[in-house]
Order: sequence, then structure tokens, then C-alpha cells
Amino acid sequence: MTQPRLRVFPAISRNRDAGKYVGELMRVAQFADRNGFEGILLFEGNDVFVEPWAMAQHVMAATTRSSPLIAVNPVYMHPFTAAKFVSSLAQLHGRKVYLNMITGTAVSDLQGLGDDQSHADRYIRLGEFVGLMRQLLASPRPVNFEGRFYRAHHLQLRPRLPAELMPEFLIAGQSEAAQRVAKETGCIKMQMLPPDLDRGLSVSGMNFGIFAREGREEARQAAKLRFRDNPDDRELLVLTMENTDSVWKRHLYAGQSGELGDNGYWLLPFLTFQADCPYLVGSYREIGAKLKDFAAKGLTTVMLDMVADEAEMQHVCKALAASGMF
Repeated sequence: MTQPRLRVFPAISRNRDAGKYVGELMRVAQFADRNGFEGILLFEGNDVFVEPWAMAQHVMAATTRSSPLIAVNPVYMHPFTAAKFVSSLAQLHGRKVYLNMITGTAVSDLQGLGDDQSHADRYIRLGEFVGLMRQLLASPRPVNFEGRFYRAHHLQLRPRLPAELMPEFLIAGQSEAAQRVAKETGCIKMQMLPPDLDRGLSVSGMNFGIFAREGREEARQAAKLRFRDNPDDRELLVLTMENTDSVWKRHLYAGQSGELGDNGYWLLPFLTFQADCPYLVGSYREIGAKLKDFAAKGLTTVMLDMVADEAEMQHVCKALAASGMF
């Protein structure tokens, strides 16, 4: 029987320096390619320095096996355009990609783009986007589609995408609308690492960071040196919270502290605007055991926040290897 394996997509910690963005992404992407990661997560949004489809091409051209996880938001493109990009990357590189389907961006950005759909309606649109895109990629015949947001009449994508290169779709979100669409479309459902680590773990995907060392106390001390508390950084998060309707961000923000829990759960990197997710801090052995337990409960896919530093990435690899799932 084949041993279960975690698919891990690293993402660089939040980067506010446009001059370093591409270099950090490529450093992580090439490290990931050499060390058995599935690919790399590429963000989308008005404030992202390089469009993720362009970055995906850059990454795939510079790696041998990487399958990037590309964020896709319907506010920026039509399903046919996204399908064309998927098909183009498959033809150029003979590799599949993964698609992180999102609806969120800053409220001010939505207003700037003239998108006035409600939170619930954006998820209805997202479900239609996934449905039409799948048909375009898989159908040998022209596609007809009739939805609230998208219509297609005898629309065909050529050439037809081989089954082994079909993308896999992920949906992140804590809202009822997000969970409903993930279920209806059969997408991999993502959630943030919960504070008690495994309560309500009923999804196959999770988003968190790892900070690891040989010993528990060494890891905790090093993590506090790397991610320092700062009132100015906390204020940045407060400002972004005033400009979002994201349910998962509000769940993380509400009533949480920056204390490093006994179980290794740490929200400080998120609260200080240095990461977009909680962190798991501990020894290689501790983190490996937790990952193995998560996998036993159905976890298959991890979006993993990583510091773009060779030494730190090696520490993460040791923790992943200790799980026996990577």
C-alpha cells in the first residue's frame, strides 16, 4: 500500500519590497523544486507586484517539476481566459497547475474595479467560474453554459487538455458561502490552522507556517527573534481589517492574542502583518507528529508560509520529513 503524502505549496512571508519580491519568490520556488514540494503559491490582488500567471510562467521555465498554485479571482478575468492560460502552460511545460479560487480583495479595490457584488454573490460567481472553466478544459465539443454571471454559446477551447494535466481547484474561506461552493464544486476546501490545532479538522487543506528547530525551546526562542512584536505593524493590520469583508481574517483577528501557545500555535506573525496565517512552532519531532496526526484525519494539502531564507527553509524540510508524510 502506498504511503500517504502531503502536498505542500510554500508561500513567501508577506513582502512589502517590490525590488525583492521576484527574487524571493524564485529562491523559494527553486528550493521547493529541489526538495520535493508540489509547487509554490502565487498571490493575486491589486497590491501584488507581479501578475500570478506571468509569475507562474517564470517559475515553470526555471524549474523542472514545479506545479504552481495560482490564485484566481473572477473579478480580474473571464473563465475562458483562465482556461487558456492553463492550457498554454500545459502545452509549454507539460505540467499541470493548481488553482486557488478566491473572491476576496480589499473592499476599496473592489470599489475601484466597479465590482459591487455582495459577499454571497461573489461566491455564486466563483462556483459558476469553476464550472464553466472545467467544462471548457475537458469537453471535446463546444460548451453551452447559462448562469447568473456567465453565459457561453458554442464556446470551445483548443486543444482539449489531457486528463493528466487537468488543474485541481482549491477554495479557501470560513464563510457559509465559501463552504457551500467548495462542496458543490468538489474543490479542495482550505481552512486556517485552528488554535487547538485539530478541533473541527474536517477539510483536506490547511494554511499555516512552520518555524522549527531540533529542540522545542530553541524553536520558540528563534521564532520570537524572527517575528518581533511591533505596534506599528499591528496598526497596519488594523487598517487592513477596516478594508475587508473576509470572514476568515475576522475569525483570526477576533479575540486573539500574540502569545505563543503551549501547543505551538502562534498568531503573532499574522497580528503584526508579517504573514497571512498562523504559525506552528516546535521541534522537528513535535511538528512532524502533528502533521502525521493531521494527515490521519484527512489532511492532504498544505499552503505553507515560509521565510525566504535557505537556512530557515532547511529547518522546515526537516520538520516535514519527520512526519513521514513528505
